[in-house]
Amino acid sequence: MTARFRVIDTGLRQGRANIAFDQAMIEAHKAGHIPDTIRFLRFPPTALVGRHQALGREVRLDYCRRRGIGVARRITGGGAIYFDPGQLGWELVFRRAALGPTGLADLARIICEAAASGLGRLGVAARYRPRNDIEVDGRKLCGTGGFFDGDTLFYQGTLLIDTDPADMVAALKVPREKLAKRGLDSAEQRVVSLKDLLGDRLPGLPAIRDALLAGLAEGLGIEPVAGDITEAEEALARKLHDQEIGTDAFVAEIDEPGGGDDTLSASHTGAGGTITVSVRLEGPAKDRVREVLITGDFFVAPPRTVFDLEASLRGVRLKDLGAAVDSFFADTPVDLLSAAPADFRAALEAAAGLGDTAP
Repeated sequence: MTARFRVIDTGLRQGRANIAFDQAMIEAHKAGHIPDTIRFLRFPPTALVGRHQALGREVRLDYCRRRGIGVARRITGGGAIYFDPGQLGWELVFRRAALGPTGLADLARIICEAAASGLGRLGVAARYRPRNDIEVDGRKLCGTGGFFDGDTLFYQGTLLIDTDPADMVAALKVPREKLAKRGLDSAEQRVVSLKDLLGDRLPGLPAIRDALLAGLAEGLGIEPVAGDITEAEEALARKLHDQEIGTDAFVAEIDEPGGGDDTLSASHTGAGGTITVSVRLEGPAKDRVREVLITGDFFVAPPRTVFDLEASLRGVRLKDLGAAVDSFFADTPVDLLSAAPADFRAALEAAAGLGDTAP
């Protein structure tokens, strides 16, 4: 029997309210209070950092304050993005088994290929590019990402419809090495919008939503059905916003650590993104880990895995860091859409001055 997915559109909401609604949907779905769901959403100008990113390293905070641009932290991993009303967000919240038993990387490919097929109905040659982009001729039209929380999968995408890449460049700190890796001179070269591709043939928002839904329906083998937002979802979203996700403390929870003689840091860039670590030391010889901060644009499911890894490394001797990382991942069920355990080990050993740290 074809799986039915409720379809809702929450319209234009402030950034932190949108993220709180994401978490509310996940919790409501896990509790069995809402069915498998596709959500469409939009943002006012907002800089969104990934769940594991250092805020000050990714966002030009002074610029955002001066321009009234919102700043929020996503509950998904990946890199910082700039959102405005010229973009359309789309999300899926559904049972792990709804599309068959498969891992996060395979589901990312299936979902992205389905969405790309839907966008093809608008007359653009959209293609999935691993690990989690939808592109046209090498330029990103849609970025995606997600994670498992128990048996619930949350997966989201951001479609560029009619937006100015210069706004993104002004609000975010786009690393030069990220552009150089793709042979680009500027962030504007990396992205493309439907307006750029279609010009005067750009359809309205309802037609774009319909095209995406048609692609998802066909590619995922599901039946989208228009539904309603529940009062319980809204109430839970407000609670999550007020108590956590909407607070400045949550948004600034991860930021640049203070330096000093007792702190080592390094970055490692692999196929799945960049991992940056800061290791604060303790003990008379400064050879033991007091605490670790791991940041970057990677995807890990569940997201708390990174915090658990940080906690597991407290008290470990520097020379044993690599083995401790291997032991953690051997004992911890985890889905890695991008970075591999070896990438986390390489970043930590680079900070400690151990092993072969070449990317």
